[in-house]
Amino acid sequence: MSPSKKNSGCDPRMGFEIKKKGKFEKAKDFVKKMKEIQEKAKVALRKVQEDMKKYVDRKREETKKYIVGDLVLLSTKDLKYQMVER
Repeated sequence: MSPSKKNSGCDPRMGFEIKKKGKFEKAKDFVKKMKEIQEKAKVALRKVQEDMKKYVDRKREETKKYIVGDLVLLSTKDLKYQMVER
């Protein structure tokens, strides 16, 4: 199903179809169907997101925890203020 059909319930117009006038008789059914499609898409996206996180976390290492008083080296490369003289 195309993204356009999922969002609006119909394929985009090409400009040469006859536009129908009038109200939807089955508007409630249409809204219910659209909500079901959106929920299915949300569930699928959530599952993919969880799977991606699981695979990325397998290779991720724990970071070192720093405490107050630890000595560290800092780079001044990205600082706006640069020292002119020492």
